[in-house]
Amino acid sequence: MMNDLLTKQGNFLFRWRSYLPVLMMIPLTIAVMHMAWPMGSHAFHEIAEAGCMAISLLGFAIRVITIGHTPKGTSGRNTTKQAASQLNTTGIYSLVRHPLYLGNFLIGLGPMLLPLIWWLPIIYILAFALYYERIMLAEEDFLQSKFGASYREWAETTPAFLPRLTGWKKPSLPFSLRNVLKREYTALCQICLGFVIVEIAEHFVIEHRFIMEPIWVAVAVIGASQYLVLRSLKRYTTLLEVAGR
Repeated sequence: MMNDLLTKQGNFLFRWRSYLPVLMMIPLTIAVMHMAWPMGSHAFHEIAEAGCMAISLLGFAIRVITIGHTPKGTSGRNTTKQAASQLNTTGIYSLVRHPLYLGNFLIGLGPMLLPLIWWLPIIYILAFALYYERIMLAEEDFLQSKFGASYREWAETTPAFLPRLTGWKKPSLPFSLRNVLKREYTALCQICLGFVIVEIAEHFVIEHRFIMEPIWVAVAVIGASQYLVLRSLKRYTTLLEVAGR
């Protein structure tokens, strides 16, 4: 059956889901090579740049809200196989079944909009849909087989990807900043450095010179510093450990 084939493909792609951003670097590089200031105005580009960064940070905020309330054994970064010790149905999971993938989509959409070239976000949206549709099918097949009626009852009333605006249920666990710091430093670093790299590249392409404005120096320093500090704390201390998270 077609659904079985898509699920099988999803389980394969699940193991390699972190590589979609790497593949998207190819069309992004091509787009950057054809960049020009919109309407000849660098100031207008900076406004668009701020909007694109806001979209990525919205995606990051969705991930923060999700991770901050989830228990241990769920919403993880595991890549070898599907895993879930319990079914999340409260908090942001009461509005959408795949909030982390929604967050990832928005994080990636920001830099894809940045060159202001129409075909790049279209390629990104199509690639994301083809890639993650299968992964979501595989995850839901696993959850249904494990949680049965509880999963089906939740899935029937909760959208898969586009959140509903009503029906919020209070999270079963309080927000844990330490859990967020332990798990989301990589995503923040990727956002910061991704925009900085595109910023440097666009000046090379359009003005044929190296320029790094002070604000982007600060963004690069913040992104890299928090990554190094939090990664060290995670690897060498227990300061970020939270019981049950």
